[in-house]
Formats: sequence, C-alpha cells, structure tokens
Amino acid sequence: MSATGHDRGSAKLKLAAGAVGIVFGDIGTSPLYAFRETFRGAHSLPIDDLHVLGVVSLIFWSMTLVVAIQYVTILMRADNNGQGGSLALVALLSRTMGKTSNGWIVVLLGVAATALFYGDSMITPAISVLSSVEGLTVVNPQLDRFVIPIALVLLIGLFVLQKRGTAKVGAMFAPVMIVYFITLAGLGITQLFNTPEILWALNPWYALQFFIVDKWFAFLALGSVVLAVTGAEALYSDMGHFGRGPMKLSWFGFVMPCLLINYFGQGAMIIGLPDAAAEEAILNPFFFLAPEAYRLPLVILATCATFIASQAVISGAFSITHQAIQLGFVPRLSIRHTSDEHSGQIYIPVVNWALMCAVILLVLTFQNSSNLASAYGIAVTGAVTIDTLLMAVLFVGAWKWKMWLAIPVVLLFLIVDGAYFAANLTKVPDGGWFPLLVGGIAFTLLTTWAKGRQLMRQRMTEAGLPLDIFAKSARGSTARVPGTAIFMNSGSKGTPSALLHNIKHNKVLHERVIVLTVQIADVPNVGEEDRCRIEELGDGFFRVILSYGFMQETDVPAALKRREMCGGPFDMMQTSFFLSRQTLLSAENPGMMVWREKLFAWMMRNAATPMEFFRLPTNRVVELGSQVEI
Repeated sequence: MSATGHDRGSAKLKLAAGAVGIVFGDIGTSPLYAFRETFRGAHSLPIDDLHVLGVVSLIFWSMTLVVAIQYVTILMRADNNGQGGSLALVALLSRTMGKTSNGWIVVLLGVAATALFYGDSMITPAISVLSSVEGLTVVNPQLDRFVIPIALVLLIGLFVLQKRGTAKVGAMFAPVMIVYFITLAGLGITQLFNTPEILWALNPWYALQFFIVDKWFAFLALGSVVLAVTGAEALYSDMGHFGRGPMKLSWFGFVMPCLLINYFGQGAMIIGLPDAAAEEAILNPFFFLAPEAYRLPLVILATCATFIASQAVISGAFSITHQAIQLGFVPRLSIRHTSDEHSGQIYIPVVNWALMCAVILLVLTFQNSSNLASAYGIAVTGAVTIDTLLMAVLFVGAWKWKMWLAIPVVLLFLIVDGAYFAANLTKVPDGGWFPLLVGGIAFTLLTTWAKGRQLMRQRMTEAGLPLDIFAKSARGSTARVPGTAIFMNSGSKGTPSALLHNIKHNKVLHERVIVLTVQIADVPNVGEEDRCRIEELGDGFFRVILSYGFMQETDVPAALKRREMCGGPFDMMQTSFFLSRQTLLSAENPGMMVWREKLFAWMMRNAATPMEFFRLPTNRVVELGSQVEI
C-alpha cells in the first residue's frame, strides 16, 4: 500500500472510531431496556422459547432492515454536500426537483420530522440515564430510593456542562464507548456458548411464528422491539461530521455485531435459566448478564455510556435548531461557539435550558425507565416513517428510479416502519402523548414562524422602493458625510426601511452606502469564492449579497474584512450598521389566523437581535423602527 493510501486508511479508521463515540450512543444504550420492555412492558409476554426466539428474531431483522439497509445503505447515499438529516434531505429534494406544485408537502414532512426530533431529544436522556442508574437495584435492591436523585444530579450536571463545550469531554467519548461496546459483546458471547440454540433466531420464521401464534400481542410487542433501533435517524443526521465511509465501517464492522451479540446473549440467558430465575432476570436482563461481582462496575460503565449518548442527542438538538434558523423555520436565537477549531460545536442557551426542564419533568413524572418506555418510540417511529415518505420522493424525483423498482422498495419500508409507528400509537394513553404534544407545539412554532416571515417579506417588498430609483433620487438632494453606512436588508430587492427613515429623520447619507443582504443557500456550506456578490449602483451606492450554507455561522464583519470591495477596505471603526426593527400590525385581511399572528409577534419580540446573530460590533449599530401589516 502506498503512503497516501495508508494515510487515507488511517484517517478513515480514526473517523470511524470517533463516530463510535459520538454517533452510536443512542442506539448503543438500547440493550439496557429494549429486550426487557418487550417482555415486561405494558403488555407482558410469557417467558418461553417461542417468545424469546421470536423477540430476538424481530430485533435482528428490525436492525437489519431499518438501520443497516434503510439508513446506512440507502439514505446515507442521499447526502446534501456531505450533510444528512431530514432538513438536509428536504433542501436536497427542493434543489434537485425545483419548484413544483407539491413541493410544500415535502417541506412540511421535513418540518414534521424535525418537530418530532425535539420530543425524542427530551426522552432519550431521561430514559437512558434512568435505565443505567436502575442497575443499582440489581446490585442492592435497597438502593432503589437513590435512583431518581442520582439520575437527576447526573442529568442536571450534563446540561450545566453544555456551555463549556464538548471538545475536551469529546476526546474521552470514543475510548469509553469502544470499551462499552466491547463489554456488550463480551457479556453476550459467554451466553451464546452456553445456549447456542438462540442462534435459530437468525431465521425470520421465528419472528413470523410469533405473529401467527400471538397475533395482537405480537403486534403490540413491536412497540417495544422498536426501542432496539432508536437512534437510527441520528446516524443519518450526524453523517456530515464523519462521512459516509467511516460511518459504514464503524456500523457494520463494530457496532452492529456488538449490539446483536448482546441481544442474542440476553435471549440465550433467559432460555438457559430455570423458570423462577428467568422471571427474576427478565426484570433487568442486561445487568444480570454480568457475574454479581462485576455488576457495580457495569452500572458505572453503562451510566458513562448513557451520559455520552445524552450528550450526543443534546448536541443534535443544537445542530438541528441551527439548521432550522438558517432555513427560516426558527427565529434567530443566541448561538455561542464553544470551539475555535470546529464551527459545528455550538451551544444554544434557550434550547439547552428548555430541554433540561423537560427532562427533569419527565423523570419526576414517570419515575422509572419502564414508564418512560411507554412515551418513547412514537417520536422515533414517526420520524422514521416520514423519512420513508421522503425517500419515496427521492427515488422517483431525484434519483429517477423506475416505478417498478421504487414502489416495491418503498412499500417494504412503509409496511415495516408503519407497523412500528402503529404499534407505538397504542402507547398514547400511557405516555405516548408527551412526544406527540411536544412535536405538535414544535410544528406549530416552526410553521408559524416560516409563514409569518414570508408574509412580512411580501408586505415589505410591496411597499418598498427600488434601490436604483432611490439612489438616483438621493443624488445631490442630501448632504453626504464621511464613512460607510451598511443597511441590513432581509430581501435582495427594494430599499430597506432603515435607509428611508435615516433620510427622513437625519437628512444625511454617508459617502459609501451599502445595502447588505445575507442569504442562506440550500446547501450546507458555501465556499469563500462564492460568498459575495456586488452590484454597483453609482454615486457611492452598492448592493452586496453575502451567501452562507445552512450549517455555517453568519459572521458579517469577518466576511467584510476579508475583502477589499465597494471602493476600498472596510474599517469597522468608520462603519455604521443600520438595522430595521419591525412592529407588527393586523391587516384588514390578515394573512393568517389572529392567534398565529400574535404567536409570530411574540416570537419576533423574543428573537435574538440581528446585531447578535450577525455578530455586528455593538458600538457601531443603529436601530430604526417601522410598522408592517400582515
């Protein structure tokens, strides 16, 4: 192998190891509760060979179809310049298919999947940390009263640490998770040698036989079996951090084998135990896999793994919120960058504290991981089903598959994913209402902001004066003063209201007047060579458009300092930024319902200022107000 090939292989292995630490925590902690909940959840199953083999077979084939084939093999090919996730997929579909009459359906599906993700990101830390700390009751049943206090301390500490960033802690993630996955395999493989007949579960007949014998109860069991594949959508969303190749390598070469060996090991242990011992072990089979002397270290290791898994979900919530802000579905929020080297490492205070309050509420309300399992799954299966619908559009609209090929593939995944979603709908009265409620609130907020923003821009464009006409009329009619004035404008056309108000009230113009628009492209990153477009209008007037990808930070002063344009370099001490602040009024014929108008107005009032979002120098900003009817 050449030196270059060796370096490339080494880099791929390094990325694959990093992916184990960051990406696979959610699905990696599922063995703590998934197998147990199938037998001891809301609808208990008899503990016998038929049901154990049937459940293990369902877990194997679910992981193979949903995670290995649907996400890792198919959807990871649908990357938007290397980035994955529902919003990235929507942006990819919108770009490749162009503006079609049904394009809004694709956008709404992507927004719905994003909304459901917030419900998932609240439940995952709660159920993961609780299930690991509950291992203490296997070590000593008298420790039961300490489970909730310990879990709450760990979870609050996790959210408090977020503002410090994850760079230093992240360096420890991969080694801990690698040890954790090796432990999973080690615990399971011992049981496989003791009871090798569990390997019959590789045959899908045992999953089918489970349905033939139990019918309705087998269908209900799907609601717990799907807990084994929670985190599948995270693999797709986090693809941009590590790349498709390393992610596939870590999944097929390490993570999937370790998970399956552990699940088969749990099944083998239950089959190999006498009835009374099996009844006790099924209460927490993961920790019963370990000899008694090693259970406390296993609890500590599992708690570290769930801590890391929760960290990844919280970081995912920050990342998807940042994407939604850039794509116009969420108002501007205060975003802090926690790393000088990695732009993707961000901290959003309002999201962090909202998640923390929700997680604490969940732990105090549901009390244990079994109760939380009733709430878990519906958000994940809903998002997976939506991804399947988007995948159908991808096959036909973007990849141009023949219908005879696309329809059977989509139907297969719709039947599988739809069955899981339908089974989880039966959990709604027992806690499944929570993620649906969170998803409904998030969907309302996202769509209200997008619609209100669209209406506001339409009204401002209708009332606006073309900039070239304004520039001609302003020549010689107003006094010019030294310096540069930059007027921020949300649209790429028209004269900003702040510029009109400046003329009206101050009756002066600066020597250099720049109308600046920041546009977010439907790609994750825009290169420096494509960052800036300039239109010179004469007599010191310029229109400048800065373009960013939806994964990039919008640092306007940094972009201006990098280039000499519009008649010379930019000196921030000689530059003033003028911002428009709109006050909303209800029109005679409102563009949306009154309650949504009020909600949009509230979101506007609580959004971060453009000064903060665009990182403008605080002592060089002037705000001028205007009124807009929507």
